[in-house]
Amino acid sequence: MNSDSDHVLGLSPSGEAYDNTPPQLPLKRSTSAIRRRAFDRLAQIIVTLGGTAVILSIIGMFVFLIKEVVPLFLSPHGTQSGHFAGEPPPEGFPQSSLVGLDEYQEIIYLLGGGAERQIRFVNAQSGAPIAVELPAGLADSYIVSIARAAGNGHRFAFATKDGRLIPVTIEFTSGFDQGERRITPTIALGSPVQVTPAAERILRLAYQPTDQGPLTAVLTDQGRLWYTAGTSGSSPVALTSHGNESVTSFIFDSRGETLSVGTAGGKLYRYELREGVQPSLSETISVAPAGTAVTALTYLIGDRSLVIGTGAGEVSVWMPVREAQESPVTRFRLIHRLDTHPASVTGISPSLRNKGFITGDAQGNLFVHYATSSQTVLKLSGNGQAIRALAFSPKADGAVILSDQGELRTYAMSNPHPETTVATLLAPVWYEGYDRPEHVWQSSSGADDFEAKFGLMPLIFGTLKGTSYAMLVAVPLALLGAIYTAMFMAPHLRAKIKPTIEIMAALPTVILGFLAGLWIAPMLERIFPAMVAMMVAVPAGVIVTSVLWQYLPATVTRRLRPGMEAFILIPVIIGVVWACLALNQPMESLLFGGSYKTWFATHWGLRYDQRNALVVGFAMGFAIVPIIYSISEEALTNVPRHLIAGSLALGATRWQTLVKLVLVSASPGIFSALMIGFGRAIGETMIVLMATGNTPIMEWSVFNGFRTLSANIAVEIPEAPHGGTLYRTLFLAALVLFAFTFLINTVAEMIRQRLRTKYSQY
Repeated sequence: MNSDSDHVLGLSPSGEAYDNTPPQLPLKRSTSAIRRRAFDRLAQIIVTLGGTAVILSIIGMFVFLIKEVVPLFLSPHGTQSGHFAGEPPPEGFPQSSLVGLDEYQEIIYLLGGGAERQIRFVNAQSGAPIAVELPAGLADSYIVSIARAAGNGHRFAFATKDGRLIPVTIEFTSGFDQGERRITPTIALGSPVQVTPAAERILRLAYQPTDQGPLTAVLTDQGRLWYTAGTSGSSPVALTSHGNESVTSFIFDSRGETLSVGTAGGKLYRYELREGVQPSLSETISVAPAGTAVTALTYLIGDRSLVIGTGAGEVSVWMPVREAQESPVTRFRLIHRLDTHPASVTGISPSLRNKGFITGDAQGNLFVHYATSSQTVLKLSGNGQAIRALAFSPKADGAVILSDQGELRTYAMSNPHPETTVATLLAPVWYEGYDRPEHVWQSSSGADDFEAKFGLMPLIFGTLKGTSYAMLVAVPLALLGAIYTAMFMAPHLRAKIKPTIEIMAALPTVILGFLAGLWIAPMLERIFPAMVAMMVAVPAGVIVTSVLWQYLPATVTRRLRPGMEAFILIPVIIGVVWACLALNQPMESLLFGGSYKTWFATHWGLRYDQRNALVVGFAMGFAIVPIIYSISEEALTNVPRHLIAGSLALGATRWQTLVKLVLVSASPGIFSALMIGFGRAIGETMIVLMATGNTPIMEWSVFNGFRTLSANIAVEIPEAPHGGTLYRTLFLAALVLFAFTFLINTVAEMIRQRLRTKYSQY
C-alpha cells in the first residue's frame, strides 16, 4: 500500500485488488459551512459599516457645530471705502458741523454753519453732490451751532446768530425705479424757538425733542449755560451750579430727564430735569484727571450708559448704580474703560442697534468699541487730520467722518457678533441696571435698547444642578434595588420584577415632564411638610421593622420563603406615608408656624417656587432609574457563581460576600451604569423644560428652578434668527454639551478599564 496515495488498496478473497478508500462527506455539509461563513462575513461587513457610519456621523455633527460657532470669535475688520475732498469749515465756526449716513450707506449728508450750504447731500460711492431743495426757513438764517438729538440719528437743531433754535429732520424715502433702489432725502423744519438773549452768541448747543416740547441747552460766548424747556414762550434758565469751570461739552438723554455737563477740569455735572420744576444739580463726579477736559459725551442706546471722551484720549463708560441693594438712590460709576486714543477725543457716535460706538481723535484715528465686553474691537489709523464730525451707520456696518479740512472718509466694517467674547460667555459681566458684575443669560426683550446677555455659566450650572439632584434620587434607589434583586430576591420574583423595571425606560419623558409640571409640582407644594417628614419617617420605619423581624420566632419567619421578606415592608411604608400625609397640616403649624413658605423666606431667605429642582429631581430621577438599575443588576448577576458559592462555603455571610466580593468584581459595570445615567440626565430636555420655571439663575437651593443647556436650546432655537448671535450662541451651547458629554464618557471609560484590569483577578 502506497502511503502517499489518496486511495487505500485492498485484496479480495479471489486475489483481486479493490479500492478501500472511505466514502467522502456529503456536499450538503460543506455547502452549509460555506453559507455560514458567507453570512458571518456579511454580518461583519454590516457591523463594520454601521460602526463606521456612527463614528462619521458623530464627527460630522462635531464639524457642523464648529462651523456654526467659529464666526462668533472671528476678529472684526474694517477698511476705508471712500475718500472725497471737501471744503474747510467757515472761519470762526470749526465745530459747527455734523455728518451722517442713510440706512443703506448710499447718501452722506453734511450739516454746516454759516449763511449758505447749511445742509448738503453727496453720493457715498462717487462723492458727487445731490441736489435737494432747502426749506425757505433756512434762507435768511446764519447758523452758528448744530446739535444732534440723542436716540435718533436724523433729528437735529440749528442755532442761529440771533439766539433762535430751528428743529430739523432729515428723512430718507426708499423706492424702486426700473428695478433699481432709489433713495430720496427730504428736509423738514420745526417751529423756531428763542433760547438765549439776542445779545449773546451761541457757541455750543444741545437739543432733545420730547412729548412736552423741545429741550435746549446752549453755551454762549459769555461762558453762560442756558437751559430752555418747551415752546417759544418759555424763558431761558441760567445753569450756574458748575461755578466758574469752563463748559466743554453737554448732552441730554433721549427722554429729556437729565442734562450732563462736562468741564475743562475733568468733572461731570448731572442736572435733573423735571417738567415744571427748575433744573437741579443731582451729582458731581470727577471723570478725568484734574486739568483734563471732557471733550465728548454720548449716551448709548437706552440712555443708561454715558460714554465720556477726554482731552487725554481716554474713553470710558459710566452708568448709574444703586448705592445699596434695596436703595432707590443711584450714583454714577465707572463701569468700562476702553483703549486710549493717542490724541484728544473729538467725537463719539453710538450705534442705533446695540451697545457699540465709535470714537475719533485729533489725529484722525477711528476706534470701534463695544461697551458690554469692555473691548476696543477695531482701530483704524488716521492721516493726521483731526476728526471734526463722525457718524456710525444705522446698521453699525460702516461709518463716515469729516476732517477739520473738510475731507470725507467712509469706512466699511464687519463685526456681526460684538456681544460674544470668551469673557462675556464665561465670566461675570457688569450689565446695565445691575449693581455688580454677574453671570446672566437673557437673550431677548421687548425693548429695542435691550442689552443682550449671553452668559453660558447659568446654563452650565443649571445642567449640573438638575443632573446632581436627579442622581441623588436615582442612584440610591437604582443601585440598592439592583443589589437586592441580584443577591437577595427570590429567582421567580426577579424574573418578573426586573423586566417590569426595565420597561419603565420606555416611558416617554414628555409624559414624565407633563406629570411633573402639572401634577407633582402642585401636589408637592401642598404636602411639602409631609414630604420632609417622609424623608425621615420612611427610613426609620424600615429600619425598625427590619430589626424587629430579627427577633421574631423562627416558626414565624420560616413561613416566608427566602427573598419574600421585603413584602413585609410594603404595608409598613404605606402606613408611614399615610400617617405623614394625615399630619401634614399639624406639622406645618408646629414646625413652620403655619406657613413653610413664609418660614423659609424669613429664616433662610429662600423663596419657594412651585416648579423647582426638587420636582425635577423626582421626575428625572425616575427616568434614569431603569438605566442605572438594569446595567448594575446585569453587572452584579454576571459575577461568577462559583466565586459567590466559594465565599459562602468559607463562612462569609451574604452581606460580607456582597461587600467584599460582588461589589468589587462588578464595580466596572456599576461605574458604567452611573456614568450612562449621568449622561442621560445631562442631556434630558422635556422633563426640565416642563417641570422647572426655566429661570437661568445660579443657586443650589432645591426650591428654585434652573435652566439647562438642552432645555435652553429647545426653547430658543425656534425664535433665533438664522446666522444671528443668538443662533450661533445656541450652537455653542450645543457644542459645550457635546464636549461635556464626550469628556465625561471618555473619562468614565478610562476609569472603567482601570477598574476592570485591577479587579479582573476576581
